[in-house]
Amino acid sequence: MKPDIATEDDLRGLVEDFYGTLARDPLVGPFFAGLDLDAHLPRIRAFWGMVLLDRPGYTTNVTEVHRALAQRMPLEPRHFDRWLELWRNAVDARFTGPVAETAKERALSIAAVIRAKVHGR
Repeated sequence: MKPDIATEDDLRGLVEDFYGTLARDPLVGPFFAGLDLDAHLPRIRAFWGMVLLDRPGYTTNVTEVHRALAQRMPLEPRHFDRWLELWRNAVDARFTGPVAETAKERALSIAAVIRAKVHGR
């Protein structure tokens, strides 16, 4: 049986694998072209640490980051759908349990909020 998400190391492996997959994906990979993943991943881990493990340390406005990204390249519904599919796959490949389920549920709500705010709704 797979473990649940419980530690910073769990998040590190999940986020690193997930973003590696994103960067290689033909649909969403172009959004990550030129992005310094070594600098970006600690912020993403801090975000998910806050969301899933109630850890302090994330201070970036996630909506503003995605608005700026959408100025460079349009974020369409299919991009959000693919991101969610890859996130669910990454979580399911490594984890099972209540926190893993929360990770997938929160990703769905986060994507909906960002999508609405990026598109001015």
